[in-house]
Amino acid sequence: MSDQSIEVRRAELAALIEGRSDEEITRGVEERGVEGVLDGVFQGMAEAFLPHKAAGQSAVVQYDVTVAGEPHTYQLKIAGGRCEMVKGRADTPRVTLTLALPDFLRVVAGKLPPVQAFMTGKLKLQGDMMIATAMQGWFPQGGSGGR
Repeated sequence: MSDQSIEVRRAELAALIEGRSDEEITRGVEERGVEGVLDGVFQGMAEAFLPHKAAGQSAVVQYDVTVAGEPHTYQLKIAGGRCEMVKGRADTPRVTLTLALPDFLRVVAGKLPPVQAFMTGKLKLQGDMMIATAMQGWFPQGGSGGR
C-alpha cells in the first residue's frame, strides 16, 4: 500500500471522529458495523507496517478494544519483517493494549498521542512496556495529534 493511501485512510478516519463525543463515535461505528470497521483499521495497520523500523524484532501485540463494555480482540503478529492481523486472543502476547473504541480510533488517527492516552488511563498496558513504546515507530506517524 502506498504512503499516500495510508495517509488518505488516516485522514478519513480523523474526519470521522473529529469533534465528536465518545457516544457519537461509538454510535457511528455501530451503524457501520463494529467488526467491519475494526477489521479495516487493523488491516490498515498491518499494511502500514514499516519492516525496516522493526528490524530483528518479533512480537505478538494484542489489542482489546471495548465497545459497550464488550472487548473486541485483535492481534498484530510481527516477525520476519512482516505484520499480520489476526482476530481473537493470543496465547502469549508480548503486550496487551486495552482501550475503549473512541480512544483507540483517536490514537490510530493521530488525534490522541499514545503516551497521553496511557498517562490519563485511557490506554492500559499489560506485559512488555518496552515493546509498546518501540512499536510506535513501526508504523507511520502522522496526522495532527502531536505524535
